[in-house]
Amino acid sequence: MKIHPLITKSDELAELCERLAKSDFVCVDTEFMRENTYYPLLCLIQIGNEEEAAAVDPLADNIDLTPLLDLLCENEEVLKVFHAGGQDVEIVYNLTGKTPHPIFDTQIAMMAISQSEQIGYANLVESWLNKTIDKGARFTDWSRRPLTERQIEYAIGDVTYLAKIFPRILKKLIKTERGSWLNAEMEKLADPSNYAMNIDLAWHRIRATGRNPAILGRLKALAAWRETEAQDKDIPRGRIIRDETLADLASHPPKRQEDLGKVRGLSNAWKENDIGKRLMRVLRDAEPLPDDEMPSKPKRGAPLGKEGALVADLLKLLLKIRAREIDVAARLLTRSDELEALAAGVRKLPVLEGWRYEVFGKDALDLVEGKLAFAVEKGRLKMTHIDDVEAGGAQVHAEEAHAAE
Repeated sequence: MKIHPLITKSDELAELCERLAKSDFVCVDTEFMRENTYYPLLCLIQIGNEEEAAAVDPLADNIDLTPLLDLLCENEEVLKVFHAGGQDVEIVYNLTGKTPHPIFDTQIAMMAISQSEQIGYANLVESWLNKTIDKGARFTDWSRRPLTERQIEYAIGDVTYLAKIFPRILKKLIKTERGSWLNAEMEKLADPSNYAMNIDLAWHRIRATGRNPAILGRLKALAAWRETEAQDKDIPRGRIIRDETLADLASHPPKRQEDLGKVRGLSNAWKENDIGKRLMRVLRDAEPLPDDEMPSKPKRGAPLGKEGALVADLLKLLLKIRAREIDVAARLLTRSDELEALAAGVRKLPVLEGWRYEVFGKDALDLVEGKLAFAVEKGRLKMTHIDDVEAGGAQVHAEEAHAAE
């Protein structure tokens, strides 16, 4: 594989993208910093296929990233391969308002061909290529220039190894006929709505107890205000006010600005500074949360109770057994809250639809309806259908009766 020197010029990038646009797939990774800014600061982009790879410096003077962004977001003929690519996709969205498409994530794919739920890149490389990655450059300051040779070598390795691993993963997916299992997961990763920041929905990120419209209305207003303040200053939202302080202010709003100095998590200066004034204005103007915005209650059947909780535990045990039997990550099949809902009587669930129903949901439903039992065979726990057990017992009795004659 050809490794190019760090690309810092627009013409070099355009030529690279022209060649890569003829590929079936490209592997993509980014290095960024987000500790001190609201939006992640893109510091490096790595891209390559099976033949060549390069690192692109987005901080280079006057470099035009358009050919690269067009390749990622406009070219539907080239598959874009990431590993744990959520944050990388977010960065591309922030630059373009679009997401890479079509997309493939090897971390998600590993869930369909192994029991690994969130395999890290280093473990992925070690398991497929038997190579150990030097992690020394991982936490360096990617915004500082010039970048060292060690940093660039480490960064490019994220796509050169991936270009070797991806075809092998794809081959196994085809062999196991599990590629279709991942379609919805990949589309979800590429859904732009996952990355659009709607400040009116920012309060959903904050853990709030209760369903009091007045409190939730204040929380919504405060969360939106914090997003605006953080965006204007380009600092992390937690540097304005932490989540727990915001929730406390919504639940116990101070009557006067002077009282802000007594709020845990705020400095004494808030009782007289401008940002404190703006906060108090938001609290005064906040309206109770409308009925149509109130968080919905969890969709559940009858309360689980002690017996229902035991059934849910059996379903979770069944999930572990099935995941081990077919070598798939349990999380790809279903979640604990779905199993609890199933135990409580809910029947409209993803686990009871499509391939999930065929692979696991049917047996889960049989267990709830008393058609499935557990058995131990040669020291291993397995599932047994009641009908099969009864049929086997009837056959044994018939053979014994025949022998007695």
